[in-house]
Amino acid sequence: MTDLPTGWAWTLIGDVTEIQGGIQKQQKRRPANNAYPFLRVANVLRGRLDLSEVHEIELFDGELERYSLCEGDLLVVEGNGSPGHIGRAARWRREIPNAVHQNHLIRLRPNARLLDARYLELVWNSPQVADQLRAVAGSTSGLMTLSVSKLKKVEIPLPPLAEQRRIVAALEDHLSRVEVGEQLLQAALRRSRILIKQVLCHAVPVPGPSHWRQATVGEAGSVELGRQRHPDWHSGPNMRPYLRVANVFEDRIDTSDLMEMDFPPEIFEKFRLSVGDILLNEGQSPELLGRPAMYRGEPAEVAFTNSLLRFRCGPGVDPEWALLVFRRHMHSRRYLRDMRITTNIAHLSAGRFKKVEFPIPPLAEQKEIIQRVHDRLADLERLTEDLAKAGRRADHLRRALLREAFAGRLVAQDPADEPASVLLERIRAERESAPKTRRGRKTRPAKAAPAPEIDPTRPLPEAVGQGTQGALDLGL
Repeated sequence: MTDLPTGWAWTLIGDVTEIQGGIQKQQKRRPANNAYPFLRVANVLRGRLDLSEVHEIELFDGELERYSLCEGDLLVVEGNGSPGHIGRAARWRREIPNAVHQNHLIRLRPNARLLDARYLELVWNSPQVADQLRAVAGSTSGLMTLSVSKLKKVEIPLPPLAEQRRIVAALEDHLSRVEVGEQLLQAALRRSRILIKQVLCHAVPVPGPSHWRQATVGEAGSVELGRQRHPDWHSGPNMRPYLRVANVFEDRIDTSDLMEMDFPPEIFEKFRLSVGDILLNEGQSPELLGRPAMYRGEPAEVAFTNSLLRFRCGPGVDPEWALLVFRRHMHSRRYLRDMRITTNIAHLSAGRFKKVEFPIPPLAEQKEIIQRVHDRLADLERLTEDLAKAGRRADHLRRALLREAFAGRLVAQDPADEPASVLLERIRAERESAPKTRRGRKTRPAKAAPAPEIDPTRPLPEAVGQGTQGALDLGL
């Protein structure tokens, strides 16, 4: 750990917070008689909560007292598919009364004498803690996961309580300005995407003018699905590179991460790409379904898999025109009318794709439209890239602010503040000197006295079968 300013101390998160897991959602907990608000992973973003959709869960005796969230509690996401977003967290501000949390969220309740709840939220979402979370998180089936025991090992820089509040005030002022700038950037990006859609839809009307040929994709060219991947083909004598969904972006092919597969010569020839082929994502999130790019010869001698569709132009169709048509359909969400959904992924089958509209102007007109659209889109793409760069700078600024704040370089230290180490030691001493509460042992029910033995030779009294007195005479 790095050196800290005077008065600060490194502390384990388990020493300054109470850590509590959540409730597992089960069939028996379907809302019935005692339904309460139930926060899930989807509700917890980085530094804020999304409470637009809050589910309910059935609680039983004593559970509300144990799991109910208090103002200032920090909710940490236990698992996340991306290492860069592991352990995202947000502070509970008591927006909803009597809310509880699921078992994929971990609750950190700060010790108010040591830790400001706002400071905890900010430091937890800082680069210093993010580095530790990536180090302690485990991986289950490719999913990064945390646990109560792992969180207890995380260390945070702890300034004096008064300085924590000064840091929070300074950070909230700086970060609010960064956030306003980011909101303006996002609004500008949305407008640029709308403009791109308008340019494409205006250039490629559906249906087109009367002198255009009104065709379908299947009539304008050939459509093929790529080769299916198989473990048996991961090695072999004819290894060749192939493109997959991860390589195909809008009007761009990313060759930084190519994979290889064994392609016998006759199979490779079937799936080998030619310059001018258009590749489209067959399976993708709905808004990106059918994302197209043209193969322009790089990388050389490459094939494609069945996660992509290949369109090869027929007579009278310029490949650049085909790319415009497919970009137009993606931005206008045309493919959503023919998609099918499996496990949250939208799919566009070759059969459905062939039936999609494909207007075809005369070749000379295609070239005129292509040039005009390229000029307009080039300006918009430069604007979009500038906005993206500004967004990255804003993110770097936020990270720099957090690093400076939690290294003690954002606000001045006050020698009058009680050092965090002194307060930690005093609270530790109080805990050790406090009388330890012994857990009460469960009382077992007393064993019943054994029934008296009856001498079978002894004659039964006349009272047997005549009520309680007869039983007493028997000694029962």
